Amino acid sequence: MPLEEVIHARGHENVRAEHASTFEVTTDDYLTPAGDCILAIEADRAPADFDPAFVAACQDPEATITFTIEADGHAETVVGRGDPDLEFTNERSAVGRTSSYVDDRTIMVDAAFAAVGFDRDLVAALADGAEATVTLTVE
Repeated sequence: MPLEEVIHARGHENVRAEHASTFEVTTDDYLTPAGDCILAIEADRAPADFDPAFVAACQDPEATITFTIEADGHAETVVGRGDPDLEFTNERSAVGRTSSYVDDRTIMVDAAFAAVGFDRDLVAALADGAEATVTLTVE
């Protein structure tokens, strides 16, 4: 049975989702135009808040991690994998990566695509400030 973590956040007028190698959800309450990987802000939870069992499951290099974001009737899912070096200790940001790079913000590596690959109708809804629900699962 997959383990799950849910984050509630919202979009922002500066959501552009143009980054080619990462995507991010942050607890910050602002977003500058430079933050082109950020999908949503004001997240109610960060990786440091996740259940230890979820974190341990994500540290399996064979783990499949799924990130789904829903806003205003639109949804997108991206799949990546776990890594033994995933820490889930960051208290601000959750970052998915298309590479194998890991830091304390990383929630998955080898993601199928980054911010630029997200559905443009979803991105438009987030840019209009829509409420967003992020569901992370690991199996």
